[in-house]
Amino acid sequence: MIFCFMAALACGCVPAAAQNGAIELAVKVRPASGIAEPARGMPFCLLSKSFEDIRREAESADPAPDMDAFIEKLKVTPELKAWMKRSKAVSLSSTDFTKGLKPDDVMGVPEFFDAYMRINASSKGIAFPTTKANEKDKTKNPEKYKKLNQEYLDAIKKFIIANPSSVEGMENELAEVDPTHAWNELVKRRAADIHRHTLDAADGRYLVAHAETNLNGEARLENVAPGTYWLSTLDVTATVGDMYLKWDLPVTVASGETARVALSNSNALESAKSVP
Repeated sequence: MIFCFMAALACGCVPAAAQNGAIELAVKVRPASGIAEPARGMPFCLLSKSFEDIRREAESADPAPDMDAFIEKLKVTPELKAWMKRSKAVSLSSTDFTKGLKPDDVMGVPEFFDAYMRINASSKGIAFPTTKANEKDKTKNPEKYKKLNQEYLDAIKKFIIANPSSVEGMENELAEVDPTHAWNELVKRRAADIHRHTLDAADGRYLVAHAETNLNGEARLENVAPGTYWLSTLDVTATVGDMYLKWDLPVTVASGETARVALSNSNALESAKSVP
């Protein structure tokens, strides 16, 4: 064993130990109109895993709220619960909701029917159906009442089909049973948790080094072991003019070498115009 090692030394065959390298980065952002400017004081993290992959990891560890379970706990009729599950939606507060309603939905869900009747039954100037059923017949002549009431319901359905715009405004009548706010709070709470866990993991388990750009938009990361990493701004945006940019860019460091990376609009993760 010793003889082999000495022989390898003599012929210069022993592989040299990998040397650490470095990363030099320069960041310039070009606004929608104008010339590129250095992104000064911009913090960059060198991660052993893509920030986007870290976010996906946090998402998988915190499953999305179960909509069906949420619906099942609502204090609404079974028909409305069934409609929500079938539609995979809980919002009753937007115009998109009424646009998607079918006549059978209006007729089959008690909350929808009541809301529809409140905005149409008392309207003047339209030929809205009127019932011939008498409430007294409910007990005195139930068969007659059932027949006339069904004719009335059939007439209402025909009216909805002929006048699809008559469902407009129903969302205003459903405010008391609309669970949109409660559902959105669940979704927002999960999003906040995922964001926090993603940042904690990036700043903890996956952080290799960090640096901040100087007045020229440049930074250098020293003593980086050979390998592939990701240069990330996490959730911090570089702001120049009307541009807001983030990066999550792979970079490979070779043994004993300096990797040079130019960051710009073209390799940014995302960009957005400023809000007026």
